[in-house]
Order: sequence, then structure tokens, then C-alpha cells
Amino acid sequence: MSPRQRRFLDFVVTETLAGRAERIKAYGIAVEVFGRDESFDAQNDPIVRVEAGHLRRAMERYYLGAGRDDPVMITIPKGGYVPRFDWTEDPAPDQLQAAPPDLPVAPRRWRTPVTGLVALAALVLLATAIAVFRPFAAGDIPLRPDVPRLLVQPFEDLSQPDTPSALALGLTQEVIGQLAKFRDIVVLTRDQAGLPVPSGADAPRYILAGSVDSDDSTLRVQARVVSRPDGAVLWADSYSGDLTVARVLQIEREIAAQVATALGQPYGVIFQADTARQVARPPEDWAAYACTLSYYEYRVSLEQANHQRIRDCLERTVAEFPGYATAWALLAQVYIDELRFRFPPASGATGSPYERALAAAERAVALEPTNIRGLQAKMFALFFAGDMTAAADVGRKALAINPNDTELLGEAGYRIALTGNWDEGCALVEAARARSQGPFGYYETALALCDYIRGDLEGAATWIRTAKMHENPQYHLIAAIIFAEKGDPASAAEVDWMRQNAPHLVTDTRREVALRVGRAEDVDRFMASLAKAGLPERAD
Repeated sequence: MSPRQRRFLDFVVTETLAGRAERIKAYGIAVEVFGRDESFDAQNDPIVRVEAGHLRRAMERYYLGAGRDDPVMITIPKGGYVPRFDWTEDPAPDQLQAAPPDLPVAPRRWRTPVTGLVALAALVLLATAIAVFRPFAAGDIPLRPDVPRLLVQPFEDLSQPDTPSALALGLTQEVIGQLAKFRDIVVLTRDQAGLPVPSGADAPRYILAGSVDSDDSTLRVQARVVSRPDGAVLWADSYSGDLTVARVLQIEREIAAQVATALGQPYGVIFQADTARQVARPPEDWAAYACTLSYYEYRVSLEQANHQRIRDCLERTVAEFPGYATAWALLAQVYIDELRFRFPPASGATGSPYERALAAAERAVALEPTNIRGLQAKMFALFFAGDMTAAADVGRKALAINPNDTELLGEAGYRIALTGNWDEGCALVEAARARSQGPFGYYETALALCDYIRGDLEGAATWIRTAKMHENPQYHLIAAIIFAEKGDPASAAEVDWMRQNAPHLVTDTRREVALRVGRAEDVDRFMASLAKAGLPERAD
């Protein structure tokens, strides 16, 4: 499929799912897709009819071959340009809701007709429309945008520079393996023969190099990351291990884990470097990747003011790059924020925030089963649907895949703690706070709750005062609980803030607490503290 045929398909699917099917005419397609001017005459210029024929044949070939098992079939009936969507198998009854009346659907004798759409139908179908035909456009548009590429050079052994030692080779391979668990960094390697550095689109933005040295008792490692375009050293650090008390392989794993965490975590070295990049006239693939960077900036404070911008940005990204699992996962978490923080959904959004979040999270996991952000999003969706045990299990599964991801470490720890496993969960949050390069406010609110549960009210008050989350409603709910239990009059100010800025937290307080806390005894404990702050369970 040629690029303009793909633009043709993108345009008609987008217009149809937006409820503008009646506007899909040859003139509009010629102007919007093929760049014809306002003088276009369909009688004298057959471009739309010709390209429609080519597109229909490409779609027929696809569904007879690679796409025969796809869950949705998209066709463009002759005589017009409005696409039609058919399920290729019966969808589960609990996934269906009434189809919008203006969405063209038609039964087929040999396929199950569309009888409804999943809550995220418009977005998923649009992504499918763009994605399923990529086998005919290999190399035209990547399935994911301009994510960073990191070349890991073999670590040099300073004790024998002419011949790489087993120690240097082992450490290099361990670092590569640990970094590869971060799915949003493409890790490149070179063997000892000195293969050339990839160029063009495959060229790395960053290079990791390092050295090892050892004596009878200590292993010392130096590592640095260099920006390939200008050779600037972006990061450097040193590590050491005691060879007298541990095996060499264990030391290599520990040092490699520290290097991978520093570089690959969402707020790590690569994230900071890419966030600081200035890209003049950014292409679409960079803009899409920059959207995921913006999500993490939003994540610092979780403010409603930034929610709509990030949601819209991520929805555009998954439409343009439907194979980008991380963008689907982050979009799922943005949808969950509409549930847990009562942020307003988009105008015309279908289904509940939970349904949209779960659909996006499951798509992320289907695209990349080991994508940590996808599993984290699924954990969130299950948690706020009330299946907190299943959510904690998904969090533990993700941690087994990549225990070096501090974002996951903190989030999974928080969910596990709130299910009632406070010792296990709080230990994970503490580890995330210690290993993360920021932001810390979210972890600090969790640690404040951990100290509150332990009965350490001084520690809880210190953590909550340290956290910089002052525009987030949950921060004020936690602060009110802690200050009230401590007898601090500041609790009244926290309740006043909620009344003015988050009234949902004061109109049905028990329900809001129970949405986030697994054990009934913990809910009762929180409610007793809130009562001391003067906050009733339910406002009249």
C-alpha cells in the first residue's frame, strides 16, 4: 500500500468514526488527501476513483492472507467511499454496547455482523485501520516513533586492555540484558570484531561505554553515556563490589542493575537528555515520542490542568502509531485518572473511564506482553475496578520482568500496600524512593500512609509535608487523615481545600476511600481519622 493510499484509508476511517460519514465525497478526499485545489472536478480528474480501486484490492489481498484472523474487517463498498466495519467473530456480550446510529455497519453472510462496539471502539478501529495494512507499506511509517537508541560498547578491561577479559565481557552482556528490559529504549550492540556504528534512521542517539578494573578484593566499574551527535558526556558514575564476600556473577548483576536503572527508568538519564533536546520543526515520529515524555511531566504533580492536553496528545499518538504499546499504556493510565481523580473525560467519550482504560491497557499488553507500562496500566485498571488482588498479582508479574523500573516499583508497591499487604508494599515504595531520580512527591505520599499505618505519626507528617503534590486531591485527603490523627489543626485547612477544589471527596467520603483501599478495617481506620478532621462520611 502506497503512502497516499494509506492516507486515503486514514481519512475516511477518521471521518466515519467521528460521525461525519455524510461528508466523505470525492471532492473532500481529493483536497484533503491528494492535495488538489478548490477547482477539483471529479468528472475530469479520476484520481479518487482510481486510488479507491487500488485501495480496495490491497485490502482484499490483506484479508485473504495475513489479515484473515483479524477481529475486525474494514471494507469500502463500491459506489462510495464510506468504510464499513465487520466483526470476524462474535465479540463477548459483556464487551458490547449499542453502536452509534450513524456508524455504517452491514451484515455479511460469511462473517458475524457488527452488533455493537467496545467502549474504546472508535480509537481501536482507527488504529486497526492504520495498522493492519502495514505489511503492504513496510518501511513507510514505523510502528513506533523516534524512541531513543543506545549503543552499548564493550566494557574495557584496564588490567589487560589488549584482550577483553571474561569479567569485562560478562559485565557488558549483563548490562545489555538489564537495559533491554526497558522497552522504550532500543539497545544496540557491537561484537569484538568492531562492527560499524549504524547510520541513518538506525543510528544511536546515545553511547554507553565503560571500563572495569579489579584486584584480589574489589571490582571497580566506570560507566558513562555520551551524546553521539556532539560527543557531550551526559552522565558518568562509578561502582564497586567486594570480591571477598560475593561471587563475581552476583556483583556483575548488581552493578548492571544499577547502571540500567540510572539510564532506563522513566526519569533517568535518557529521559532527561531527550526532554532537554531541542528539535527544530519536529517530524511526526519525534512529536509522538515527545508526547510520552510529556506524560511523565504530567505525572510529577497529576494536576487536572494538564490532563486534557496529555490525553489528547496520546490519543493522536496511538492513532498515528497504533503499534506503539507504551503510548497505549500511558493513555490507559490517563483514562484511569478520570476515575480516581474525577478529572473530566473528553466530550463525547464512550464507556466508563475503567472500560476505556482496560481496553487501552489490554491493547498495549497484546502488542508487547512484556511492556512494563502496559502491565502497569492493566494493574491500575483492575485495581480501580475493585479486583485489587488481581491487580497486585499483575504488579508482581511486572516486577519479576523488570525489577529495575522504579516507576513500576513505586506504583506496584503502592497498590500492594493498599490491598492490605502494607509491609510488602511499603518496602517496595521505599526502594523506589531510594533508587529513583525523581519525582518524589508521589512516593512520599505513599510513605506518609505507610508511617500512619505503623503508628508513626511524626514520620507520616514529615513525609506529607515533604511531598510536592499540592494540586492533587488525594494529597489533601491523605494530609487530612494524618494531621487529624496527630491533632494538628492543619487538618481543617486540608478539608477546606477539598470542599473548594474536590467536592467529590466530601460528598461521599467512604465510597471514595473504599475505591482506593482494599481492607474494610483500613477503610474504617481512615474514616475515623477523617471524622476527627470534621469530615462526615456523607455530606447532606
